Amino acid sequence: MNAVKTVGVYGLGRFGSFWAEQLARHGFFVVAYSRSTKVAPSAVKLVSEDEVLNASALFYCVSISSFEDVIARTASRIGEHTVVMDTCSVKLHPAEVMKRLLPERVECIATHPMFGPDSGKNGVAGLPMILDKVRCSDQTLLWWKEEFVRWGLKVLLMSCEQHDREAAWSQGITHFIGRTLSELSARPTELATTGYKTLLTVMEQTCNDPIQLFYDLQRYNPYAKQMRMGLKGAIEVVMEQLRRQEEQH
Repeated sequence: MNAVKTVGVYGLGRFGSFWAEQLARHGFFVVAYSRSTKVAPSAVKLVSEDEVLNASALFYCVSISSFEDVIARTASRIGEHTVVMDTCSVKLHPAEVMKRLLPERVECIATHPMFGPDSGKNGVAGLPMILDKVRCSDQTLLWWKEEFVRWGLKVLLMSCEQHDREAAWSQGITHFIGRTLSELSARPTELATTGYKTLLTVMEQTCNDPIQLFYDLQRYNPYAKQMRMGLKGAIEVVMEQLRRQEEQH
């Protein structure tokens, strides 16, 4: 692949701003475009939409639900040698969209940095990063894998299908539990055990993310419904066990 001179970030929401800062911190010249944000993160240059679409590499940091619309609107203007990567928390959907809508000439990789502004606030070394080839050379995929290894990330080459299946039972259930605890109005208490404090941390981290992320994780991961039904069934089993114990006494 050609040398990466400029990395573009499309979308400066909570994660996009964090990701742009990480790229700049690790030595890239980073340009970014956002329809709403007027102030760029440190060491990041705000540019026009056309300019960000012509960066050497381009990360789309937009919501899962808006990803297809954004790709459809911008695909024809992406640079001839630009490598495109999504950062969505599900993988089958964006991979299918990129393969279908991006021009054949455009190399694309499905990525999921499995961390964000909360979990990565003290550094990203040791945190997981998922990569899967959508349409690119082995050389391009290897270049980005080695780059993220240089950051100290735990890089995993994993199919989009395997990612979504496993993420439904890790990330998906974590966000579900966090939002449920929020609905219960879980609060700190002087009697809090270590386990309860961990639950509060889960609630705080998941609820710091936009509610749209929670909805999108449940809607666009094809394995999320299975996870929810399994969780519902497990709760019903435990409730029934408790009911039987109460009847015995």
